[in-house]
Amino acid sequence: MVNAVLRSLAAAALAVLPVTAPTPADGAETLPLVDAVAGLPVALESRDGYDRNKFRHWNTGDDPTDGCNTRAEVLLHEAVDPPTVGTGCRLTGGSWYSYYDATVVTSAGSLDIDHMVPLAEAWDSGASAWTPQRREAYANDQGAEASLVAVTARSNRSKADQDPAQWMPPATEAHCRYVSEWVGTKLRWGLAIDDVELSALEGTAAGCPEDTVTYEPVD
Repeated sequence: MVNAVLRSLAAAALAVLPVTAPTPADGAETLPLVDAVAGLPVALESRDGYDRNKFRHWNTGDDPTDGCNTRAEVLLHEAVDPPTVGTGCRLTGGSWYSYYDATVVTSAGSLDIDHMVPLAEAWDSGASAWTPQRREAYANDQGAEASLVAVTARSNRSKADQDPAQWMPPATEAHCRYVSEWVGTKLRWGLAIDDVELSALEGTAAGCPEDTVTYEPVD
């Protein structure tokens, strides 16, 4: 009975989750995935000086008056079935769909909020030159659907700080979406890729001819 309920929830989640790019906002650009990959700058990466604490998160989120931090706001936004919000923004109940591993989750505590492009990878790719304020904005970015993603803790921790040349979601049907969102995030924030990453992105994009990338650059 439990398995049947979970399968039903998964089907419902798949029905409501977009598999193509959202409607472009003002100032947004939409490109075929292969063209978006080609538009990324290629540069050597360096982790010299990286410290996760240089990216302040989670802050008070998009609505400082709601009592919820960025993590909780993302969970509320991405819930398939909304949780109950208690004192101190404590979330109970609800359900989520972790697209990385095609898993329905019914406990907010079992979810991580993944930075689509991990903080360390962002540092390697250009964020080392940013101001602390820009790094904080990046770490709490809710201005694009793909920037922060609620996924199972095990999938997020398996990914760690790896790029698509090193890690892809366990659910193979998610690969086109994942690469599209990775590329969109790098374009949004003006981040570079290295040669190995480029090769991996091109390889996946070649198998996703119908996919597009929609992104709005951050000033």
